[in-house]
Amino acid sequence: MKRILISAGEASGELYAVGLMRALKQRIPDAEFFGVGGEAMRAAGCDIVVESKHLSVVGITEIVSHLPKLYGEFRKLIREAGRRKPDAAIVIDSPAFNFKVAKELHARGVPVIYYVAPQLWAWREKRIARFHKWIKKALVIFPFEEHWYKDRGVDAEFVGHPLAEMPPPSITRDQYAAKYKLDAKRQWIALLPGSRKKEVGMNLPTLLDVSRLIPKLNQVGGGDPPAQLMLPVAPAIDSPWVTAQLGNGAIHLVEDAPAALHFSRAAVVASGTATVQAALAGTPFVIVYRVSPLTWKLGRGLLKVPYVGMPNLIAGRQIVPELLQHDFTPGNVAKELRPLLEDTPARERMVQDLAEVKERLQGGPRSSLPAAERAAEAVLRALGWA
Repeated sequence: MKRILISAGEASGELYAVGLMRALKQRIPDAEFFGVGGEAMRAAGCDIVVESKHLSVVGITEIVSHLPKLYGEFRKLIREAGRRKPDAAIVIDSPAFNFKVAKELHARGVPVIYYVAPQLWAWREKRIARFHKWIKKALVIFPFEEHWYKDRGVDAEFVGHPLAEMPPPSITRDQYAAKYKLDAKRQWIALLPGSRKKEVGMNLPTLLDVSRLIPKLNQVGGGDPPAQLMLPVAPAIDSPWVTAQLGNGAIHLVEDAPAALHFSRAAVVASGTATVQAALAGTPFVIVYRVSPLTWKLGRGLLKVPYVGMPNLIAGRQIVPELLQHDFTPGNVAKELRPLLEDTPARERMVQDLAEVKERLQGGPRSSLPAAERAAEAVLRALGWA
């Protein structure tokens, strides 16, 4: 029997953790998992010691007020690790929390695998020393990351992006429309303000202003009714809180962001994992984001890449508009969104570019194994359990 600590601090990380746990279970039937996560990981058989929703903090300055709570959750996890004595640990994304977990477990002689390695190529490159000290192997999900990490002496392996393996929605457009009281004959626009409450609080007000412009900018086909708006609610966010922010009910709250993106004509997406979901869905979209003024000032100076949107980084050029901080205004969003709603050259070009990004995320010619299984094989090899 192998006991594995697994730590996923965000909704996207939890999704990847579930796939990896299932793939490992196929290879090690008596494996036991415990650690950090949410309901999806609990349903997959992980004993949740720390709820990931307690760790969802965004921004450099915003994290300061949460430090006591974060430290308390960290100590709870480490105490449990001391009691259960895991044979290995797998930490997923969330570097602010998981680097501390990796350091503590390494000191206790537990080998640590980092799945979805942090984006040190974007900022804080000096943290690469932490990989040399505490991490046995890095599993990366973006193709360019493998070479970046290897060039800096880290044992890294590109295993493919888990989201690139997901099948299209099982629900039909008509069924989705009936479930959420949408009109299947009208176009839909998905608004994704973020997966954490702080993000939603910063991004949603501007998106609400954008929604008021939709009837003016969306008269497709010379008089068609304006598109309907959908807002997928992330698992870590309370729907009643979001409903209270919306007010007039013009926006339809839905579940299942991948399905919402799949069925939408276009989308407005906060920078993060959802931009990858939109790219994989092939849905033209606009990237937006806003943080506190101080976080923006501090973070902008540390950023080492020309774009924040992952599809643009993967493509090596800007294929999706980015409206960040002061540029994120209702008028700017409407201006970028308009050509994506009709059959324009801009829309056609973006659809083609997004298809290229999807192929790269799948590892070029499609691998014979899904990403989660490739990751599981890499874990077993790294630990000598193969």
